Parts: sequence; structure tokens; C-alpha cells
Amino acid sequence: MDTKEKVPLDDVTYDSNGSHDADFEAEPPANGGLQRNLKGRHMQMIAIGGSIGAGLFVGSGQSFNNGGPGSVLLGFIIVGAMLLFTVQALGELAVLYPVNGAFFTYGCRFIDEAWGFAMGWDYALGWLTVLPFEITAAGITISFWKEINIGVWIAVFLFLLCVVQFFGVRGYGEVEFVLGVIKVVAVIGFIIFAVVVDCGGVHTKVNRGYLGAHYWHDPGAFKNGFRGFCSVFVNAAFAFGGTELVGLAAAEAADPRKSLPTATKQVFWRISGFYVISLFMVGLILPSNDPDLLGSSGANTKASPFVLAIQMAGVSGLPSVFNAVITISVLSVANSCTFGSTRTMQALAARDMGPKFLMYIDSKGRPIWCIVIQLLFGLLAFVNEASAGSTFFAWLLALSGLSYFFVWGSICLSHIRFRRGWMVQGHTLDELPFRAQFGVIGSYIGFFLNIIALIATFYTALFPPGASPTATAFFQEYLAAPIVIALYVFWKIWSKNKGGFFVRAHQMDLLTGMRTFDLDPMEDAAAGRRKSIFVRAARNVV
Repeated sequence: MDTKEKVPLDDVTYDSNGSHDADFEAEPPANGGLQRNLKGRHMQMIAIGGSIGAGLFVGSGQSFNNGGPGSVLLGFIIVGAMLLFTVQALGELAVLYPVNGAFFTYGCRFIDEAWGFAMGWDYALGWLTVLPFEITAAGITISFWKEINIGVWIAVFLFLLCVVQFFGVRGYGEVEFVLGVIKVVAVIGFIIFAVVVDCGGVHTKVNRGYLGAHYWHDPGAFKNGFRGFCSVFVNAAFAFGGTELVGLAAAEAADPRKSLPTATKQVFWRISGFYVISLFMVGLILPSNDPDLLGSSGANTKASPFVLAIQMAGVSGLPSVFNAVITISVLSVANSCTFGSTRTMQALAARDMGPKFLMYIDSKGRPIWCIVIQLLFGLLAFVNEASAGSTFFAWLLALSGLSYFFVWGSICLSHIRFRRGWMVQGHTLDELPFRAQFGVIGSYIGFFLNIIALIATFYTALFPPGASPTATAFFQEYLAAPIVIALYVFWKIWSKNKGGFFVRAHQMDLLTGMRTFDLDPMEDAAAGRRKSIFVRAARNVV
């Protein structure tokens, strides 16, 4: 029997094997649609190491300089916990609805259409503006060995990104897998190295003997008081940014029901091992008052706390190795920029929230015009050739500074609202193919932590640690907030959306975009049912 035979059910069609690919993605048949070519190993590596880049390896130095190792550890634990709750909520939604443009799509359906529009364009704009920064960062890392005009490296890296796009989503997945493995191995290697250094096991000309927690006492674990602690949040968000890409990739996963739950569970190890433990070890072997940390903002790898810690240990050759890892990591994030922005813009256009030409997808599953726009934004990296390039980039990055907090909070709120609509419309939790490990309580906590992070960022934008408050400094930290509000108000007026601030629970569309699977006999027996989730859902729709 052909497992892809279409079986009608009322006015909806679905595959007889239980898989339902909805018209919600709104892709014209001529386009071919997005291709589900991401395998389980791709999804796991996207979850574990997909966004480990300059934010962790370089930007964390600014956190050490502003807040000290104690603030860095606490700040990254808090943001990491917030991400753990968020990704679990995202996993539940993405397994049931692996639709393109996951984040803003869930916001449109379960919160409010105008809010979804604001989140979609804010997220796309964030990745569009981050790409030239990441390309610049990759070019600057080369200067660790030899000073060459950065324009040369920008051109080379843009060409490499174009080559990756030729292979479609499979190319993105393979590049992330290979580069992710390198990053994971490098971080694990650094942790082992730092343990040896901290215990006095490195015998070089600058051997400092057993260090223990010496640098936590002198110069101290905390700097600049409460301001220093609050300043860590924005840097932590930038370092963790991209964790949510595993949900966006669900639309192009070969088997989201199996790969997504596994990938979301990997996030715990990424947060605890690759962020918290590695930064804790940096704080043990590098003093937070090291003068070179003053240059750790931006993409100066010579001021990377990881590279500085290795140099201070006096191990020759190893700083160059780790700088190469940073270069690879930055290129990996640049690759993620192209994926994140293009898929979001295509999904926005498919919902009539963007120019129609952006929804075009070629036979290889590539949103061509979205890719062209993203690569054109990459050309902004050449602004570095101008004397005012650093000022331009400071304002460019301000457009995406708070984007992650808004997106993560929106994911948590979407999950809260979805669970409410799911129960109101007569469904039970047993019908969900995957449930967030922390339930809806985890989403409430994640949403609350996002609000706290926004408040803390507002405080540090007004009163920056170690500096006098200025209007320029404030807007470079908090510019994304008025942009989100402006986008929200614009769509409310443009679409004449008068439905209030929330979609009512009984009016939520729980059916469109659902992709479900018949449970195997063991799961059927455990759940006490043999009918597919989709059949139940379809019969409950009025």
C-alpha cells in the first residue's frame, strides 16, 4: 500500500501514515516548497553548538571586565535556565507544528497577529544586521597572525557563504555539523586545559602554581556592584543567541518528532557544559582586571578571555589554535544568520506580512530572494573600510540588541497560550507527541526571567557600569524595544486588527500546520488509544 496516499477527512487532507503537511506554510506548488533534508545529527549539532561564536569566545570578556567572574557565572546560569525553559516550550510546539517561521507563526496564532508580525520582522532584522558583524569578526580574527586589509577577508567569507547556499538546507546542515563538532571538541579541550592550569599542572616560565579560587578573592568575584551584575545579561543573550534555531529548523527536518525532542534535550548540556563550566574555568585562571579585557567588546580576538587565559599560562602555539577555533565559530554563526533570516522572511511573505516576491522557493528548497537580501546586507561589512565604521556598526547592532529577549519571551508566552487553547478546545496532554519537560510552569518561569532581563538591561542602559549615562549609550543598548513597539502598532493599524491583545482560547487554530504520526503499538497501549492525534483534532474543530 502506498503510504503517501491521500485520505480525505472532512475538508482536510492528510497522509495515511498520519503525517499532515498543512497549507499553512502557503508555498505555491510551483516553488517546490522547503525540503526536509535536515537529519537527526544535523539537528543535534545545531542545538549543541550552532550559535557558539564570538558572543562566548570574545564578548564574554566584556562581562568579566564589567561584572567579574561571579557576575558572569550567575548571569549565564540565569540566562541559561531561561533558555532551557524556552527551548523545551519551543520543542513541544515545533514537534506538533513544524511550520516555517516557527517563532512568529506561534505568536500570530496563539498570542496576537500584530505581535507575531513584530516578532517576525524583529527577528529577521536581527539576523540581517548581525551577519556583517560576524563577517567582520571573522576577518579581524585573521589579524591575530598577520595584518591584512580586512576587505579581502570579507570578500572571501561572503563568497564561502554563497557557496554554502548553493547546496540548500542540506549544505547549511552539513556545515553546521562539521563546524559544530570542531567547536564542541575545542571547548571540552579548553575545560580540561583550564583544570590543569588551575591545579598548577602547567610547568612553563610563567608557572603560577596552584591557583584554586585565587582570582575570585583578588581582584574579587564581583565588580561594579549591582550595575556590573545587570550588565552581564545583554552579553549573555548575545552569546546564547541562536539557540532557538533548532525550532526554526523543524520545518526542514526529516523527522521532527524524533529529532526535535532529542535536540532540545541536548541544550541542557550545551548550557551547562559549553557555557557555564567553560566561563567558570576562565574566571579561575584569568584575573578580571587584566588590562587586555578592556578591548573585548566587538570582535577583537586578541582580547578574548579564552585566548588571554591560554597566553597567561605561557603555552606556546595553543593561542593560535584557539584563535583558529574562534574564526571557525564566527563563520558558523554567519552561516546561521543566513538560515535564520531567510526562513523567517519567506514565512512572513507567505502570510502576507511581507513583499510577495520573498515567498518564492526554487526547486532546491531555497528562498532565493531572501538569500539575496541577506547576502546584500553582508556587503555592509565593507563599511569597516571607512573611518566611521565602528560607529556605524554600533548603531547597526543596536537594532538587534534586545531581540533575543523579546523572541524568547514570546516563545514562552505562545506555549502558555497554546496550552490554554488546547485544554479549552477539549484536548488532553496525552494527545501531544512531545511535552515540555517542565510543563507550562517552566514557560511561566522563562517568561518571567525574560521580563527581569529586559528590566535589568534598561537599568544598565540608563546607568552603564563604570561610565556616565548618555543618550547615545542608552539607545545603543535599548533601541530594539521601540522598534518592536513600532512594528506592533504599525500592524495593528495597517491590518485593522481590533481583536484585542490576545487571540481567544476557543478561537485558536489548533489544526492548521499540524504534522502528526500514528503512535506505535507500545505507545498506543500506554496512552490507551489507537487513533492518530490528527484525527482527534480534526473532529474537534468546529
